[in-house]
Amino acid sequence: MSVSADPETLSHLSLKELQKQLSTSNQGLSQTEASQRLSQDGYNELPESTVSPIMQFLSHFWGPIAWMIEAAVILSALVGDWVDFGLILALLIANGVVGFWEEFQAGNAIAALKAKLALKARVKRDDAWTTIPARELVAGDLIRLRLGDIVPADTRFLSGDPAQVDQSALTGESLPVEHKVGDVLYSGSILKQGELDGIVYATGARTYMGKTAHLVASAQTVSHFQQAVLKIGDYLIVIALVLVVLVLMVALFRGEPWLTTLRFLLVLTVASIPVAMPTVLSVTMAVGAQQLAKKDAIVSRLAAIEEMAGIDILCSDKTGTLTLNQLTLGEPFCVGNTAPEELILNAALASRDEDGDPIDLAILTGLKPDQSLGAYRIVHFQPFDPVGKRTEATVETADRDRLKVSKGAPQVILALSTNADQVQPQVDNAIAEFAQRGFRSLGVARTDSQENWQFLGVLPLFDPPRSDSQQMIDAVYKLGVNLKMLTGDQQAIARETAHQLGLQGDILDASLMEKVAPHQAGQVADAIEAAAGFAQVFPEHKYHIVEVLQQRGHLVGMAGDGVNDAPALKKADAGIAVSGATDAARAAADIVLLTPGLGVIVEAIQESRRIFQRMNNYAIYRITETIRILLFMTLSILVYNFYPVTAIMIVLLALLNDGAIISIAYDNTRPAKRPETWNMPVVLGLATILGITGVVESFGLLYLGEQYFHLDRSILQTLIYLKLSIAGHLTIFVTRTKGPFWSIKPARILLAAVLGTQILATLIAVYGIFMTPIGWGWAGLIWAYGLIWFLIEDWVKQRAYGVFNHDQPVYITYSLRKLHQWFSHPHLRKS
Repeated sequence: MSVSADPETLSHLSLKELQKQLSTSNQGLSQTEASQRLSQDGYNELPESTVSPIMQFLSHFWGPIAWMIEAAVILSALVGDWVDFGLILALLIANGVVGFWEEFQAGNAIAALKAKLALKARVKRDDAWTTIPARELVAGDLIRLRLGDIVPADTRFLSGDPAQVDQSALTGESLPVEHKVGDVLYSGSILKQGELDGIVYATGARTYMGKTAHLVASAQTVSHFQQAVLKIGDYLIVIALVLVVLVLMVALFRGEPWLTTLRFLLVLTVASIPVAMPTVLSVTMAVGAQQLAKKDAIVSRLAAIEEMAGIDILCSDKTGTLTLNQLTLGEPFCVGNTAPEELILNAALASRDEDGDPIDLAILTGLKPDQSLGAYRIVHFQPFDPVGKRTEATVETADRDRLKVSKGAPQVILALSTNADQVQPQVDNAIAEFAQRGFRSLGVARTDSQENWQFLGVLPLFDPPRSDSQQMIDAVYKLGVNLKMLTGDQQAIARETAHQLGLQGDILDASLMEKVAPHQAGQVADAIEAAAGFAQVFPEHKYHIVEVLQQRGHLVGMAGDGVNDAPALKKADAGIAVSGATDAARAAADIVLLTPGLGVIVEAIQESRRIFQRMNNYAIYRITETIRILLFMTLSILVYNFYPVTAIMIVLLALLNDGAIISIAYDNTRPAKRPETWNMPVVLGLATILGITGVVESFGLLYLGEQYFHLDRSILQTLIYLKLSIAGHLTIFVTRTKGPFWSIKPARILLAAVLGTQILATLIAVYGIFMTPIGWGWAGLIWAYGLIWFLIEDWVKQRAYGVFNHDQPVYITYSLRKLHQWFSHPHLRKS
């Protein structure tokens, strides 16, 4: 036996020869043999191109921002300024260490979260079916694949009816392809219809996907918000370069030493560029993903957290999300002389206990204690599929007689039956009555001695709403999100369920979306936008609903669990796979829920809005500070011919402030009551107003120092450095709230980071480390000056928001109460 035989050869052998070559049988491998093969062949996973920690660390010294700082280091050496050379170099290394550590921690956190989404596989070991992580599969394993499963390794079709397999990830084929016994199923394909047993013949890098991994590499997606923030970064760099070029031209015109001027301007550019932006983004997303994971929501695409903040419509599957997915069997409706026990028995024969299907389990639970399926042998079983909408079993009785039984959608079973004309009126009445009571109907039929199908009756199944669903729907509405229910049930059942859940609006039959004339498309889109839900929904309907809503300008979330939800989950701005979802749904989704119900979705929306606010606050802060430093420095040089701070001061400002601002990823925020959207006019407008206010503040200090106190310019430079440092970090407390700065208590880690860096900046200025010392008296005055202007800035911010958002008045009484609560908090008193 050679498990390491060429996979290409194994894919062409007959099944009998394949089993012989792999030394396996219909009983599967033994656990001992599987363990040996696992140690020999390795895990069933593709080798990942990982970057070594050393290279990851060195990457923080490569790129435009790093090049500018390194250029400043080189220029310092060229002019012989070894003090600046040593300090800038030390700060460059320190910045690299901080950035590397934060990204390394974030990467580890995301890897741990994604490990929870690892595929599982049903495998036969020691003649018993069990579930193991797909990465532990080995060549020779017998596996069972069901509807919605992702094929975990290269597999040969061993037994079962022909199945439909989606190979689009590998071949680009848009439609599923039919496969039968003996065919090859490649790793990464998705079972769209059917159920089968297979034998694994290649794993890991030896699979077809492993050899052609470049074909399935997915491009990295950037969310709307990330795009906006990165554009802000580009905008700031352009402004910085324009002003730097202007200052350089003036300095050369005045005949100043060009090498010193160039080094200063390079460092000034570094100070204005958002050095910490990539790290802040990644850390904030990672922290948010960890917070969601604590609430049993695993994020597979970090950018989806930001998308969740903006969704204003949530399309939700009914079963298992809005309802318990715990079906209860009601009193059946029987046709002719069929007894209820006989009806349930025939339905049970068309069910499978091992598949764990909720419908099958409900029917099997309905069997009487004296009814046993042991007297029957299932010769062939055809599992349910969304197209056929029924299951079918060929059964052999104890007398060796053969018959067929089927259960499924009543209209499908009626169409199958020869006695449909006689029984249809009473069946329709029964179904309508069940639907009005919220019951789902299941038709049951059996073949007679002439092999003609006979309709036996209808089984009512009730899936009660979750006890918390109505409360959660109310919470979704309060968040400004409109919820739409999607279900394959009949319209009457859907309406009854919607009524119980308190959904607002009508429930439409999804058939209205079929064969729509061009002139009716607008009316249908209006109906889709206004509806509370849709009944008798097929997969293409779900995709179409999401697409129409997106075309109407909505950000759409989609919650589903089945293989047929996968296209809509992928299409939605935020795809959410609910608890118990198929592998296909989980693979297509951006967020995977581990607990059922809407509660986790509500928490995910709230958490995403908190994260959005942190990013929004950071963007306003970063633009404000850039405008302050650049405009103040440029005007000082052009008007006064005075460099208000030295190059080393600028580097200290940039690195100390950026090092502390990473803590904004942990800041306290209050989720907005409406979907969050990127409002660039407000962000840029507010940042510009605060930036200009800061320039006035800086020139005020410059004027007082020169004209009133007649200070030496070297002392004045230290004062301005300390003022820029203190005012810069106090700005984050201005931008982090729309109301007064005390309306939301800041996180302790943010307070500690800001206080720590500003104490360090104060000590540097007081004792004159790399600058002229100013002593504690002047430092105290600068702190008082900064705090007074901080209050002025906060007042200016509130007035600006009042102009931008007319519906946001500031309540003085509320503000004073919150201020008292904030300062009286015991943790704050300790700090």
